[in-house]
Amino acid sequence: MAADGLMVNAAIYLGAAVVSVPLAKRLGLGPVLGYLIAGLIIGPSVLGLIKNPETILHFAEFGVVLLLFLIGLELHPYRLWAMRKPIVGLGGAQVGLSAVLLFGVALVGMDGNAALVTALGLALSSTAIAVQSLKEKNLLASHTGSSAFSVLLFQDIAVIPILALIPALAGGDPAQEGSAWLDTLKVLGVIGVVGIIGHYLTRPLFRMVAATRMREIFTASALLLVIGISLLMEMAGISMALGAFLAGVLLADSEYRHELEVEIEPFKGLLLGLFFIAVGMSIDLQLLVRQPLLVFGLVIGLVAVKSLVLIGLGKVIGIPAGQRALFAFMLGQGGEFAFVIFTLAFDAGLLDPQTKALLILVVALSMLLTPLLLLVEGRWISPRFYRQQERPREADEIDSGERGNPVVIVGFGRFGRVVGRLLHANGIGTIVLDTDPEEIEQARRFGYKVYFGDASRMETLHKAGIDQAKLLILAVGDPEYGLRLAGRVRATFPELPILARAHDMHHAFELKKLGVTGFEREIREGALMLGGDALRHLGYGAYQARMAMNRFRDHDATLFRRLYESDELESHISISREARAELEKVFVADQASAKLHDGREWGEQAQEGSERHS
Repeated sequence: MAADGLMVNAAIYLGAAVVSVPLAKRLGLGPVLGYLIAGLIIGPSVLGLIKNPETILHFAEFGVVLLLFLIGLELHPYRLWAMRKPIVGLGGAQVGLSAVLLFGVALVGMDGNAALVTALGLALSSTAIAVQSLKEKNLLASHTGSSAFSVLLFQDIAVIPILALIPALAGGDPAQEGSAWLDTLKVLGVIGVVGIIGHYLTRPLFRMVAATRMREIFTASALLLVIGISLLMEMAGISMALGAFLAGVLLADSEYRHELEVEIEPFKGLLLGLFFIAVGMSIDLQLLVRQPLLVFGLVIGLVAVKSLVLIGLGKVIGIPAGQRALFAFMLGQGGEFAFVIFTLAFDAGLLDPQTKALLILVVALSMLLTPLLLLVEGRWISPRFYRQQERPREADEIDSGERGNPVVIVGFGRFGRVVGRLLHANGIGTIVLDTDPEEIEQARRFGYKVYFGDASRMETLHKAGIDQAKLLILAVGDPEYGLRLAGRVRATFPELPILARAHDMHHAFELKKLGVTGFEREIREGALMLGGDALRHLGYGAYQARMAMNRFRDHDATLFRRLYESDELESHISISREARAELEKVFVADQASAKLHDGREWGEQAQEGSERHS
């Protein structure tokens, strides 16, 4: 019967997720909000299909553990050490300032000890919601994302002293205070043991498991590693989530890192979704109906206080003005650890049942509100802010001594930098224009002089000395911008040689029609060189591979001319198929004739081998 109940509950959870999450994504609300709404519907407050959300919430918290383990796998220890200042400084400032302000508010209706526990619990944010949102928006590597993650990491660390503080506030045994140093040593000892396990034991373990070639055993080993380390950390008084994160960091340089990510990702996704469903189920709508003004006032007050603190800190640490609202909304809610803190405070007698229920409802509703705030931020706040803030930047003044340089380069991204470096190395003076401030700043750090200026405006090109230049190089990444620029320059300076970066063959056709002197398709040569390396690795000699590459270049140039002369799609397809068959015949003939060069091939290979040995 118990098994039947488990299967029924599993079907309810999966059914709610399958229906709600795709619907929420279709409506543009995001998967997190879909899970929360699903939990609210199937929970005790609406349909009552699940009676005990607390039980499943405790189990589903393992999804947060797996999430932090996977994040730890992406952070090498040196990166974590490099983040120590924002973790302690920014994270400490957020928790400290938020707790002080919330403590002042809580004192209105609570005694000092209860108000302190409440303020500390509400100062924490939801790691699951914030990190999941950062991953969905691909912001984890950005300044805003790394700052948010630093705050979350400090909060996870801060849970340990907060939980230790509760018994003391409740009037615990003074004799236990003497064991504080022993507890600290125990924590450090467990972290050391985890470090040894991660560095020395996991590699031979996974090597042995991988040798069995049984995928399910590798999956079981990966889960065992995370569960075992998390339990070990919990025994030492450290949160399981923080323990899993440290385990991930210690395994970040392991050769099995990618396999671990692949095996654990599905479990993380399911359990994290189950966690959000459980949070939705914990929302007590009856309490909300009885005291709507109080509940909504507390939710709005909580998010407002924390958001104001975060916006202020974002300004101090240099988060762009257009992303400060995003930074604040990411971390403005209550967190999952608040459930643990308030439950422990209730058990210790610091909170009465009504206060505990009210605080848990406020935290859950604030988590439910976060995806909506992020939706509002993405659709209205950021676009409107940037529309108001954007001002056309004036072109940089170009040094008069450089206006006589023979080459003007437009665009200094990954393509233009290679061209510019080659010309600079040969002592050829250039004037470089770009419109991307980040690219310009990056180039200037490496000693290149790059000017901000829109080259599609002829006055900018005149200031760059285009009338005295011997060559214009268009290395811009936007094909349409490059075509417009090429057309204007050719119309004004019909004799000026123009070399251009072509995005693909169609773009090359358009450039040729505009009279561009020469062009290079941006990925063709690199792809061709890689193809030559592939032939070498497959047994071709250096001479054969080089001849094959030259043959392909000649064939590609002929194919380009034939396609350029024909404007019909069907004709393009027919010509391409014919050319492919012709190329295959050419290579078959080349392979037959290559036998005449066997002696040369063996000589080259022997010479290469002797050079490697020497």
